Amino acid sequence: MTNDLVSYLEQSPQDRGRAAIVMCIALLAAASASTSLVFACAAPFAAFAALAATVLPLRQALVAVVTSWLVNQAIGFGLLGYPHAIDTAMWGLAIVAGAAFSTLVVSFAWRYRARFGGIAFYPLVLTASYAAYELTLFAAIPILGGGGSEAFSATVVGELAFLNAVWMLGLIVVYELGHRILVARGRDVLGRRGSPT
Repeated sequence: MTNDLVSYLEQSPQDRGRAAIVMCIALLAAASASTSLVFACAAPFAAFAALAATVLPLRQALVAVVTSWLVNQAIGFGLLGYPHAIDTAMWGLAIVAGAAFSTLVVSFAWRYRARFGGIAFYPLVLTASYAAYELTLFAAIPILGGGGSEAFSATVVGELAFLNAVWMLGLIVVYELGHRILVARGRDVLGRRGSPT
């Protein structure tokens, strides 16, 4: 099973097929909904970006990440009572910009995975994704205000990094299990057999 997982995760995103797009978007939307309800504004977008960019071609990865952000915003404004204010909306845009930038960074880094080898590349991808995300948000502070130094303290950054690492691991496991269930039912939904769907 481990060898199958490693060989699948090492596939190029272009080789995975159309169903991988649907599965990834659905998985990230569900993950975003659950994290939004539990953690409110601490959704692990770096983990979402890292998974999407390693599983999907760049355009579809961006769609998956933006979809997860839209789910987060809908829950935040619709159920959790985010303030209907310009600064809140602007921080929401900074968050989606950070998630998109993280997706771009991981997509670019994915080209160099052969140099690092196998599954060991995933911690590096997550680290790059998280750094890109946090740097984007930090860069927004002078423009948008708020989010002062307490939001970027070592404790907060460390806790969020751990949260993203746990979610990345969980997302990979759920993605692979979903694939296995569908393949067991005789469907070649992720392009592992034959030509991509």
